[in-house]
Amino acid sequence: MYLNINQSEFDDYIYRVISYDRFLELFDSCKNTLVKPKLWDDTFENLTLKSKIKYPDGLQIDLDTHERLYGQCWTTSRASDAMWRIYSPDRKSVRIRTTIGKLLTSISIANADTPMVDSCIGRVKYLSESKIISQAKQAFSDNGKMTFGSLFSSLLVKRKAFSHEKEIRLIHLDWGFEIPTDDIYSYDIDPHQLISQVMIDPRISYEEFKTIKAEIEGKTGFKGTIKRSLLYRLPEAITVEMEQNIVGQKFRKHQSFTSF
Repeated sequence: MYLNINQSEFDDYIYRVISYDRFLELFDSCKNTLVKPKLWDDTFENLTLKSKIKYPDGLQIDLDTHERLYGQCWTTSRASDAMWRIYSPDRKSVRIRTTIGKLLTSISIANADTPMVDSCIGRVKYLSESKIISQAKQAFSDNGKMTFGSLFSSLLVKRKAFSHEKEIRLIHLDWGFEIPTDDIYSYDIDPHQLISQVMIDPRISYEEFKTIKAEIEGKTGFKGTIKRSLLYRLPEAITVEMEQNIVGQKFRKHQSFTSF
């Protein structure tokens, strides 16, 4: 299931910054891991699914649905200073790249024979706090039921303060008879098929990059592109063509100023 995503965007690239150790583990274990949203930092996450349902006769029910959902966050932002500083504080993280379609296909294939599960990928909408609360109240039918679409959509809203993240989320739902007790959910992948590019932290030196690149190739056998981000590269000096010459030779070696 795709939510807030057009068919023309299925081949669009998405990115995720992860620790170097987690990257090596991804290739070693051949598993992708999602977590329950209760582990996310934003206190507004999972707001809808933490709601209480109150019926006209006074009966009040606490939902358990938030314990059945797992998610993983990606971004459409190719170059983000904030992402590197937040998720690579030690300058030792890497950014992996895949496409929207490949990511959903990977989990769909892994669960093709698994009953009572469903998965979705969707674009996060950034709303005001009042709209998030209003949407949470409207997610339920008159008898307190939710569709799969409304369940998944409940995890595709965030406050406007986070809009710089430009998030795409992979979401997995386990609606079996037993509530899953594990806070993480892992599924089998072929990382060489899923990941097409690895980007190294832009703040490391070129010599460090060459060492890390060789290590990645040696430990994982990765054949895709490995680059160092050029986010902080020095710009080339520019030459501005003037329409008039400076009057007087002595001024040619000095910067010109004009008062306003």
